[in-house]
Amino acid sequence: MSELLELTLSQAARLVRERKVSPVELVGASLARIRQHDGVLKSFITVFEEQAMQVARAAELLSGAGHELGPLQGVPIALKDNIAVRGTRTTAGSKVLADWLPEVDATVATRLRQAGAVFIGKTNMHEFAWGGTSANPHYGAVCNPWDTDRFPAGSSGGSAVAVAARLCFGAIGTDTGGSIRLPSAVNGIVGLRPTYGRVSNHGVVPLAWSMDTVGPMTRTVEDCALMFGAIAGFDAKDAGSAQRATDDCLKDLADGCRQLRIGVVPGYFFEHLQTPVHDAVKEALATFVDLGAQLVDVDIRNIHGNISAQLTIESAEPSTYHQRTLRDRPQYYGDDVRTLLETGELLLATHYLQAQRYRALLRAEFLDAFRSVDVFVCPSLPFAATPLGETTVEIVPGQPEDMLSAIMQFTGVASLTGLPSLNVPCGFDPDGLPIGMQLIGRPFAEATLLRAGHAFQLATAFHRRAPVLR
Repeated sequence: MSELLELTLSQAARLVRERKVSPVELVGASLARIRQHDGVLKSFITVFEEQAMQVARAAELLSGAGHELGPLQGVPIALKDNIAVRGTRTTAGSKVLADWLPEVDATVATRLRQAGAVFIGKTNMHEFAWGGTSANPHYGAVCNPWDTDRFPAGSSGGSAVAVAARLCFGAIGTDTGGSIRLPSAVNGIVGLRPTYGRVSNHGVVPLAWSMDTVGPMTRTVEDCALMFGAIAGFDAKDAGSAQRATDDCLKDLADGCRQLRIGVVPGYFFEHLQTPVHDAVKEALATFVDLGAQLVDVDIRNIHGNISAQLTIESAEPSTYHQRTLRDRPQYYGDDVRTLLETGELLLATHYLQAQRYRALLRAEFLDAFRSVDVFVCPSLPFAATPLGETTVEIVPGQPEDMLSAIMQFTGVASLTGLPSLNVPCGFDPDGLPIGMQLIGRPFAEATLLRAGHAFQLATAFHRRAPVLR
C-alpha cells in the first residue's frame, strides 16, 4: 500500500486504465494513511470513507468491463472545504456553515466527477479562506508534514498537506491572494493559480470575488497539467468565466524551455528575502539558463504598491459578503477572521477605488512587459515555514514584521493582475523545509508555465523528496 501512495497522480491514473492497479487499492491505501497520520496533521475536515470505497468499487467494475471514465479514473482526490459537493457537509472551515449540505455540486466538482476522480474528503483550511496560516479554531490547526511544529501556510493548507503527506494523489485549492501557491511552496508541492476566469467559481464560497480562483495542487507539474485540463473551461453559471477555448497543456509539456525568455524584476524579486530563499531561487534561474532559457531584467515601475492594494481589496470584498452574518452571529467567527472582517468595514470607498485603479495600472505594466519576456520567475514567498502560532516573521534577523503582509510580497502580483501563476519546488532551507519559486505568465498561457515547470522538474529532484511522517 505504501508503494502505491508513492505513485504520482499521472502514474496511478495510467495504471488504472491499464488495469494493473485497482481504484479500490488506491482508495484503500489513501484511507489507511489518513487514519494513520491525519490525527496529527489535521489536513481533513471530512473524510468520505464509505462513499469513496463505493465509488472506487463502481469504478473498478466499469474499468473491468472496458469503460474508460476519464483521465482521473479511480484516483483519490481531495477538495478544499469551501467547494460545494452535493449532499455533503461543506463548512468553508467555519462554524457559520458547519451544517451546510449543498444541493448541487460546484462546477469544478462536477468536472472532476466527469473525469473519473474519486473524492476522498474535504480538506481543512483557514476559516473562510481569509488568512495565511490554516490555524483553524473550529477544526484544528493544520500542521506542516515536514515539521509538525511549523505552519503549512494557507488558506489551502489542508489541501497542500494532504498531497505532500501522500494522503491523496491530488487536491483542489482556491487562491485569492496566494492561497494555493503559498501552502504549495512551504509543503514542497506544485500549485497552479489559473488565469482569472479560466476555472469556474460557481459553487465556491467566495472570499474576494474579483480575485478568487480555483486550481490544482499536486506533487508534479505533469499531474498539475492533467488535473487542470479536467477542470478548466467556460461555465455559463459563473458570471466571471472566460469564454475562451482551453488548451491541451499535456500536448507540448515535454518541449522544454530552450529560448524561453524569463523576466526578472531585480529591484523587487530579490529584495527582502531570507537567505536560503534568495539562494534557492537564484540557483533555479541558473538551472533554467542551463536548459537554454534567457534571463531578461524588467522594470515594473509601480510594483511596490501591490501589497497595500491587495490587502485593501481583500479586506473590503470579504467584509461585504459577510456583513449580515457578522452582525447577526459575530461569536461564530474565529478571533482573527472576525477582526479582519471588522477592519474591512472601516475602509472608505475611495480606498477601494484607488486600489482598483492601481490594479489596472499594474496589469497594464505587466502586459507591456510580456512583449519582451514569456514568463516571470520570483520566489513564492520570502521565507520558509514559520513555527505554529506565530503572527510575525523575521525576514531580516531581529526585525519581526506582520506575517500577513509579508506573506503576500510576491503572490499578490498575479492576484491583482489576474495572471496565471505556478509554484514549483526549487530547494530546501538548512532545516530541511521546502522552498518554492513562482512562475507568472501571460493571460491564459498556463501551458507555457507548465512546460517551463516540467522542464525544471526533469532537471532537478526537489519534487521527489517526501516528508517523513511519524
